[in-house]
Amino acid sequence: MRENDFQRGLKKELKERYPGCYVLKNDPTMIQGIPDLTILYKDKWASLEVKKDEATARSAMRGKSGGRPNQTTHVARMNDMSYAAYIYPENKEEILNELDRRFKA
Repeated sequence: MRENDFQRGLKKELKERYPGCYVLKNDPTMIQGIPDLTILYKDKWASLEVKKDEATARSAMRGKSGGRPNQTTHVARMNDMSYAAYIYPENKEEILNELDRRFKA
């Protein structure tokens, strides 16, 4: 599966799962390595860095190919602020379950 296909389906699923949420596509030219998506839901927010598969995500987390410079730093920093994670087909349900816990807390 291509990354943009996964992201398209994920955005649709987020909007169905969290009615009334905003799913914003971040502009990577504004801040290099900023996560792909920001989700605003009620009084909470989260950011997700979308990857096409687990191997690409793991490589990006190690600062190797598949990730932009500073990407892991931004994900970690935003996770400290609220919630941020790498999401890919193999961990999608785990991440969405974590979003459920965070958004419904």
